[in-house]
Amino acid sequence: MELLMKLFLSLFCVLSFGMLPSSLAQDSPQDFVNAHNAARAQVGVGPVHWDERVASFARQYANQRINDCKLVHSGGPYGENIAWGWPDLSGTAAVKMWIDEKQFYNHGTNTCAAGKVCGHYTQVVWRNSVRIGCAKVRCTNNAGTFIICNYDPRGNIVGSNYGLFYN
Repeated sequence: MELLMKLFLSLFCVLSFGMLPSSLAQDSPQDFVNAHNAARAQVGVGPVHWDERVASFARQYANQRINDCKLVHSGGPYGENIAWGWPDLSGTAAVKMWIDEKQFYNHGTNTCAAGKVCGHYTQVVWRNSVRIGCAKVRCTNNAGTFIICNYDPRGNIVGSNYGLFYN
């Protein structure tokens, strides 16, 4: 039930951002890096940089989702954030959506507020994740936009706050 609630909340947030016109889309590697680094700088974490090996994995997985646009994680070797929007979601809007979860994160207890999602945010600012690669695809049959960012090394290690921004 909690998973369904989280998925519903994520879908609601993505639908809200999905109404941005595509002319405002910001989807270059540097746009993704800049959006991540702005959030990281706010909490005193060093920058991430674009990694073509990680980006290649993200592109490959995004292309697997191009026919269904389902919010299904890859299960790959990297940390991962995914988003969907309709009719178009920009890369920077997806990153903003993940960063907006900051309000639900409690540093003192290293937990999310009850019934809220904040793991996308903590992955964005995870200190040890220093390489990123992201991809965006427009799904077939006008099914929306799928966006994925992968993080190396992965963050959000359960039971550990090693790597969180407040070491």
